[in-house]
Amino acid sequence: MISTRRRTVLAVPVAAALARPAWAQSPATRTLRLVPQADLANLDPIWTPAAVTNNHGYAIFDTLYALDERLLVRPQMAESHLVTDDRLIWTIRLRPGLVFHDGEPVRARDCVASLLRWSRRDGFGQMLARATEVWEAPDDRTIRIRLKTPFPRLLEALGKRSIFTPFIMPERLAQTEPTRQVTEMIGSGPYRFIRSEWSSGNRAVYARHEAYVPRDEPASLLAGGKRAHFDRIEWTIIPDASTATSALLRGEVDWLEQTMPDLNPMMTRNRQLRVEPLDQYGILSFLRFNTLVPPFDNPALRRAVLGAIDQDAYMQAVTGGNIRWQRCASMFPCGVPFSREVGAPLLQSPPDLAKAREAIAAAGYAGQRVVIMNPSDFASIAPLGEITADALAKAGMTVDLQTMDWGTLVQRRASRSPVEAGGWNVFHSWAPATSMMTPAFNDYVRGLGAGGYFGWYENPRIEAMIGDWLNAATDEAQQAIYDAVQAETWAAPPTIMLGQYFPTTAYRGDLTGRIPTSSPLPWNIRRG
Repeated sequence: MISTRRRTVLAVPVAAALARPAWAQSPATRTLRLVPQADLANLDPIWTPAAVTNNHGYAIFDTLYALDERLLVRPQMAESHLVTDDRLIWTIRLRPGLVFHDGEPVRARDCVASLLRWSRRDGFGQMLARATEVWEAPDDRTIRIRLKTPFPRLLEALGKRSIFTPFIMPERLAQTEPTRQVTEMIGSGPYRFIRSEWSSGNRAVYARHEAYVPRDEPASLLAGGKRAHFDRIEWTIIPDASTATSALLRGEVDWLEQTMPDLNPMMTRNRQLRVEPLDQYGILSFLRFNTLVPPFDNPALRRAVLGAIDQDAYMQAVTGGNIRWQRCASMFPCGVPFSREVGAPLLQSPPDLAKAREAIAAAGYAGQRVVIMNPSDFASIAPLGEITADALAKAGMTVDLQTMDWGTLVQRRASRSPVEAGGWNVFHSWAPATSMMTPAFNDYVRGLGAGGYFGWYENPRIEAMIGDWLNAATDEAQQAIYDAVQAETWAAPPTIMLGQYFPTTAYRGDLTGRIPTSSPLPWNIRRG
């Protein structure tokens, strides 16, 4: 809870205030107070793909490579790299002075262990692992990757911005099985996680990592110099958007990661606040099927459900018409290279529910219960489940809409049990457009089966196409692969895209330096 007590401010002469050195600022001034988009219920960003956990990961961990604002891969923890002429041996040199939060130096063997764990969890990482003969650490600052076959997009894999980011942690933690959650949060990033102050459902706290040495260059998205300008960052969990907005208006918090669109007019009228889009790319809402259990283990049924989907209804519900949105009948973000709306003929607005009912019956649906998990405490996801439940019921399906908090949903979606034993059929979420721009990044079309994203869609044909994409040398070849992946996916979709929209963030007007992105990055931003 956020206190509503009035705060008293000690008046000082203007000249004295201007002369005050940074170290004499009040604790409140040196603290950044953020309301994240969801509760931080789970801590390990390799164990869970939850966006809030990935954002938590960016505060405390670092990566060997990272994307800059042009979406180009740049060295981050890496100082340099060399590649042999046959492209089979990559040698990466670490920057000097990298230190973990426990005081231990970052060594190459920590990086190797971290990459091994990541490569068993992430789809792109699994592709790299299959092409790798051995990962080596010949000395404390040298990582050597010996490949069986050239992997042209190796740096894209190590610098990916998506779920399951290849964060670096100490070897002793990275040796944990990726299906087991690491709970000791030790990284080498610009902030330390204060576990003693973490309370799921209430707050999470981070303190500046004094030994962190940023790169000697400007910050650029996830790359460049990560300069920490606050001593302390406090995440306060406020599920109710009206309460969070009131706290920002009263100055009790500094930053809302995402705003509720229908409350934006109130904030834009306040000259002490800034309201702006998260980034230029937006996010995509989606519906995810469990392809392991009935009834959506039936590919024809998944395709038939497309006839009941109305992207306009979903987008109006999450945006209220107060922020920009667009229909997007692509499995990739609309407006980016190689993304075409291949699914447009399958998504009609408004949908013909009578025709959808016929298609669902013709696909063999026999009245099985459809369990839809829906998070009541996640404002940008909760309406999605309600709309799907209504649409499927009108299309003749027996729907069981089960409401829960987001933390419970994140835990439960890992279950592969039948619905009678606590399993599920459908959940909804969203993903930043920048995390889905390529076939290898886009976990929602990957056909990795048991090793893939929740729902465990298996499709060797798609995986073969993505393997071809790794070596595609021309734009024409890439376009053909993107189109083929989409055609295969829309034929029996494991995921249905529900539209693309451009959320807004809001923060106090005395903050500057926010990096435009869908994550509330804790570096570069400062007060004044």
